[in-house]
Amino acid sequence: MTAAPKFTTLGCRLNAYETEAMKELSRQAGLENAVVVNTCAVTAEAVRKARQEIRKLRRDNPDAPIIVTGCAAQTEPETFAAMSEVTQVIGNTEKMQPETWQRMAKGPDFIGTTEKVLVDDIMSVTETASHLIDGFGTRSRAYVQVQNGCDHRCTFCIIPYGRGNSRSVPAGVVVDQIKRLVDRGYNEVVLTGVDLTSWGADLPATPKLGDLVMRILKLVPDLPRLRISSIDSIEVDENLMQAIATEPRLMPHLHLSLQHGDDMILKRMKRRHLRDDAIRFAEDARKLRPEMTFGADIIAGFPTETEAHFENSLKLVTDCDLTWLHVFPYSKREGTPAAKIPSQVNGNVIKDRAARLRAAGDAQVEKHLAAQIGRRHSVLMENAHMGRTEQFTEVSFATPQTEGELVQTQISGCNGTQLIA
Repeated sequence: MTAAPKFTTLGCRLNAYETEAMKELSRQAGLENAVVVNTCAVTAEAVRKARQEIRKLRRDNPDAPIIVTGCAAQTEPETFAAMSEVTQVIGNTEKMQPETWQRMAKGPDFIGTTEKVLVDDIMSVTETASHLIDGFGTRSRAYVQVQNGCDHRCTFCIIPYGRGNSRSVPAGVVVDQIKRLVDRGYNEVVLTGVDLTSWGADLPATPKLGDLVMRILKLVPDLPRLRISSIDSIEVDENLMQAIATEPRLMPHLHLSLQHGDDMILKRMKRRHLRDDAIRFAEDARKLRPEMTFGADIIAGFPTETEAHFENSLKLVTDCDLTWLHVFPYSKREGTPAAKIPSQVNGNVIKDRAARLRAAGDAQVEKHLAAQIGRRHSVLMENAHMGRTEQFTEVSFATPQTEGELVQTQISGCNGTQLIA
């Protein structure tokens, strides 16, 4: 009896996007009875969890080929090739190529004894193919990858070695994709990438992300909602600020790659902004769009971080009025410059600081939820009983709604983590 491949996704939203693209590529190739693991390499813990997941999947699927891909497979192919549970390791470029899946669909003999690893030098990749997917298996929103890779070398980050240098999808291709998605009934599109604000630097005339946003909103007038995923605030251009100020279809929610709130630690991270830059951007964006909400990535316990350094990160949460925090306890990642810094922070201290950041984030969420009571919102339904506002806040509905529809509602209360319609 044959069955469609089983996919497991670890890590970021871009991985989830690419898993959906791989599902379609494997379906077109006719691949059956396989298990595919799309890994993350952002921390050493992520690699450890990937190995654990692979062993579990082998126990649950004793006879199926296990194919490992993603950033950890790209940066540490030998780690996974050495696992007896793994049938093949494929790189981040190869996983998005139709011929890779056609080759794997040929059956158990698709690899030879010297072909367990199919991972090329990702730094040699100069283009990013666009892939049209249908919204992570739902009808709520669709994701469009417009950029991949990163030209920056933050000292804690292994991702450029898993994703390669920055590559952009041309604006015309992006616009055509979004037009097709709108024609298929999607009410929201999310632009995704590894370093989204670097979009366009490798294209003719070096356009900026704001140019792409304005072009989408102009050329796809029937698109109700456009959302941007994580951005680097120091790279935000004038046109993006103009879109924030004047385009109600651009959602008032931005996730900022901040990483820390202390200037010395930011310099040691090799970030391109300082504390005041982050605060100034948040203030400027809110002047243009008062309802703007922010999420942010913040790392706790970076090497050399003192209590005073950490307090600056903690204070940044309120100084920028951040709402949605992604807190990362620092994890030593071999192959990065930060791993070589001698003054590593004690693990228990890191754990405590991460907990304090999360508590600060929880307090910010409570404040945000309370401020929405009595207000009207346009809510995009993700399922019959839950949708999200323009600021990406969850709303719970007692009465079933239609998935994928925009519902106008007044907020009557909150339950600690969600608004109540």
